[in-house]
Amino acid sequence: MAQKPSIPKGTRDFSPVEMARRNYIFDTIKKNFRLFGYKQIETPSMENLCTLMGKYGEEGDKLLFKIQNSGDFLKSCSDEELADRNLIKLTNKMCEKGLRYDLTVPFARFVVQHRNDLQMPFKRYQIQPVWRADRPQKGRYREFYQCDADVVGSDSLLNEVELLSLIDKTFGELGINIVVKVNNRKILTGIAETIGEADKIVDITVAIDKIDKIGLDNVKAELLEKGLSQQAVAALEPILTLTGSNEEKMQVMKEFLKDSATGQKGIEEMCEVIGGIDTIGHKADMEIDISLARGLNYYTGTILEVKAKDVAIGSITGGGRYDNLTGVFGMPGLSGVGISFGADRIYDVMTQLELFPAELGQTVKVMFVNFGTNEALQSLKYVKALREAGIPAQLYPDNAKMKKQMSTADSDNIPFVAFVGESELGKDAIVLKDMISGEQQTLTLGETIERLS
Repeated sequence: MAQKPSIPKGTRDFSPVEMARRNYIFDTIKKNFRLFGYKQIETPSMENLCTLMGKYGEEGDKLLFKIQNSGDFLKSCSDEELADRNLIKLTNKMCEKGLRYDLTVPFARFVVQHRNDLQMPFKRYQIQPVWRADRPQKGRYREFYQCDADVVGSDSLLNEVELLSLIDKTFGELGINIVVKVNNRKILTGIAETIGEADKIVDITVAIDKIDKIGLDNVKAELLEKGLSQQAVAALEPILTLTGSNEEKMQVMKEFLKDSATGQKGIEEMCEVIGGIDTIGHKADMEIDISLARGLNYYTGTILEVKAKDVAIGSITGGGRYDNLTGVFGMPGLSGVGISFGADRIYDVMTQLELFPAELGQTVKVMFVNFGTNEALQSLKYVKALREAGIPAQLYPDNAKMKKQMSTADSDNIPFVAFVGESELGKDAIVLKDMISGEQQTLTLGETIERLS
């Protein structure tokens, strides 16, 4: 019995229509990346495992796909180690490479490796797939594309303002109503200091990063399990539920963090970034959200996430500033800031809201009907001329029944059908039918090109 074909959970096939829609998203994002001065690079799908491990926190490391060494992958493992069945230790010996978890860490490796060839500040964009061994669910996949833009080699907060403007413009063109949530990791550090739990900053950020998924009560329970005192959690709660305008939130935080120099610096940076984007103008809502944490450990300053207002789904864009990500690769002190568009989630949002242009499914503008050998050869000459004029055209390959040929044009959403029958042979004549209106005209080749252009 033949095996039923399947694909791994958390991955997908894409039909021609789906690819047309995905490319619409990619092209819109790519156009704006270039408009804002970013240059494209690519990095390998796999990286050395030592490049990836330890950059995403303990939970992130668990989600890395490891690639088993080729050949005798057990040759470095002793019988004692195999018998001990220490999975982490065995994995480290059997796997030297892994699929990239995101595009930011590979980019940091790229910057350090090619630093002598790069002019700082360096603005790059990158559109490639990434892989995470996560539990598949709606809006969360194991293989998905990220569309990243980063600036490295500049401490200026104008970079954050520009990225917020880029987000605003891109989602405006895609037609998605969004809210951009903004915070600063220095503020979170200041909160941890103020509540007397400075050494628990990682536990705090990891926990509150889940607040939208598991709710405030479960976040509080997790913080208590991590060793925070009841008093500290109680002091944290009103901050995580802070409401009001951006100005009102900052006034509350200035008072709350008055004894934390780090927290005050975070507030200063936040006010500069929000003030900057307000000055140049924006359509999207820009909201300060003190509960926003972004669980990745490498963020050190501004952090942001984008949510679709009309669809219940996770963040569709995220990012932030990292002051020393390249330090782990031997190049300390290089500051950077970047964002990542979640193309797959953006696709799901646009599908649910029916935001894709109807004409995206059209790949061919005119199809010539096949009446037989002589008519087909004449039609191919016309097809060649139309293609040279930049008009997508094709000939139906088989001399099939007219009903079948017309049905193909209809199902493929081809707007025009052309007929070159026996009476048109030897003449500069094409019968062109508009599939929407049903109108037919007999035109010359030149007139056909003009009509279809």
